Amino acid sequence: MAGPSLRPHVHWAQRHRELFLRVDLSDVRNPDITITDNVLHFRAQGHGAKGDNIYEFEIEFLEPVEPKPVCRMTQRQLNITVQKKESNWWERLTKQEKRPLFLAPDFDRWLDESDAEMELKEKEEEKINKMKIESRVPKDPFKHLKKGYLVMYNLVQFLGFSWIFVNMTVRLFILGKSFYDTFHTISDMMYFCQTLALMEIMNSLIGLVKSPLIPSIVQVIFGRNFILFVILGTLEEMQSKPVVFFIFYFWSIIELFRYPYYMLSCIGIEWKPLTWLRYTAWIPLYPLGGLSEAVCIVQSIPIFSETGKFSLGLPNPLNVTIQFPFVLQIYLIALFLGVFVNYRYLYKQRKQHLGPKKRKMK
Repeated sequence: MAGPSLRPHVHWAQRHRELFLRVDLSDVRNPDITITDNVLHFRAQGHGAKGDNIYEFEIEFLEPVEPKPVCRMTQRQLNITVQKKESNWWERLTKQEKRPLFLAPDFDRWLDESDAEMELKEKEEEKINKMKIESRVPKDPFKHLKKGYLVMYNLVQFLGFSWIFVNMTVRLFILGKSFYDTFHTISDMMYFCQTLALMEIMNSLIGLVKSPLIPSIVQVIFGRNFILFVILGTLEEMQSKPVVFFIFYFWSIIELFRYPYYMLSCIGIEWKPLTWLRYTAWIPLYPLGGLSEAVCIVQSIPIFSETGKFSLGLPNPLNVTIQFPFVLQIYLIALFLGVFVNYRYLYKQRKQHLGPKKRKMK
């Protein structure tokens, strides 16, 4: 059980517009920080000079401040930034002339008034120079047109894959239809969406998006479109197999999160639940989709061997035939390697977008 409340060591510094308070508490828990009637009230559980305890203090500021402090917690300390209502230099922090014992200058951030004025001028000059540089950069007259195109592209793809997902879900789980007619009922829309996906290569080629060109080509042409157009589209024997359902279903679920995420990003909107789904749903869905594609290839190899379709016979005297089933075996190895490489890439993206950040509260 925690003992009586204590005062932590607090260090302070100022600029013309801001006050900085550094509270020497580590492992801070349940902080309660408010400003009422120009008085800052602090109370928190943490580890300070007197061990793990409840620490609290109050500071009545010399002049009016904004009532909403900004706090950032690290493992070793808690930093509080308070905005002054008027930009000027204070002769001291507190209204009382005698400095409280728990309060001391923060020499790591301390500046006298002349140094602070110099810093303020440098920031203003830097801001002015930045504005001048930005004004010299020619504006893209087609910026809004490009943005509108990307929004419409992602919207159309989202609607297309949504139709696929809803149609497959209703047919299987509500109407009780079988797996075997998936291709004949869904393929037209899947052909449309995957053909339209070729625009992603063009978008990368002309610089509309930041995606690298080569991975886009590999993923669109030698990935899904190879499975859809070459394996499923040319072999009627494959079109009635249950694996088609799982391939289409996993593809559609992934795109239900990816395309709306990119659509909102085009107009500068971030919806956190959607961001989390965009960078989390692939963890089970991506390997399941890759496994379904691998099963599809394995099932198609005997059919291609029997029919000889796409096998290439070279002219004599070589008398050599490049068997398409052998190409599929190589493709199968590349598929698993691609899944591994993409899994690492997507994991890095997930850490970048959803990784731990410094805690911030107002």
